[in-house]
Amino acid sequence: MTDNLTGDLTRIAIVGAAGRMGRHLVMACSESENVQLTQALEKPEGPLMGSDAGIIAGIEAQDVLISETLDADQFDVLIDFTHPSVTALNLDFCLKHGKKMVIGTTGCDEALVKKLEAAGESIAIMYAPNMSVGVNLCLKLLQTAATVLGDTVDIEIIEAHHRHKVDAPSGTALKMGEVIAGALGRDLKECAVYGREGQTGARDRQTIGFETIRAGDIVGEHTVLFAAEGERIEITHKASSRKTFATGAMRAAHWIQKKSTGLYGMDDVLGL
Repeated sequence: MTDNLTGDLTRIAIVGAAGRMGRHLVMACSESENVQLTQALEKPEGPLMGSDAGIIAGIEAQDVLISETLDADQFDVLIDFTHPSVTALNLDFCLKHGKKMVIGTTGCDEALVKKLEAAGESIAIMYAPNMSVGVNLCLKLLQTAATVLGDTVDIEIIEAHHRHKVDAPSGTALKMGEVIAGALGRDLKECAVYGREGQTGARDRQTIGFETIRAGDIVGEHTVLFAAEGERIEITHKASSRKTFATGAMRAAHWIQKKSTGLYGMDDVLGL
């Protein structure tokens, strides 16, 4: 790699390295020519503390042991797909030490998002609820579809994830809703309907509906329906492996290393 600030590989710290997503991040890091894993973090009480991150991920040893404490001298970009409370603490650390971040944590509230926006004045951050190239292409398609179809259709967003996911709707589904609402000149906070039950009355065409499924080991599926009288358009993305998110995160880490400040999205990374 030749396009980071030092001319060396971008050194990566991965938080939650022993988790489902963390293991895929470790694997993706080992497969990339642009980045190098230098730190792997887990909860202090974790049973895998001190284990080699590569072995835990099911690949060859990476000579990086899972630890509980970040060392600012050992990484350039921190990758965080954990929990909003953990992400907030890591943001404080990176702000203090001038380190860059790639954040895929979902369920971030408005206060944390505003904190990220403010932090972007001091450090470079890439924040996206979904780092799949395919999903971000779908967001562009959704914007086009909403602009063309306007108020002539009913819009529903259906998403499905594994039984362990703790936030609903998914960050990706909400992002889809935001993109569509923006294209239609609506405020998602005002027009979103999250599930229906009982005597709901006729559907209001100005609303955007969300339906959530949590079951089994579904990695991630999102479908947006644009339903009119006599026809229906569906835009669907299905992830069969978390590897797609991890690969996108490595691409983002490589890209963000060239930035000094700012809060960016995956659309910036992909040039969309």
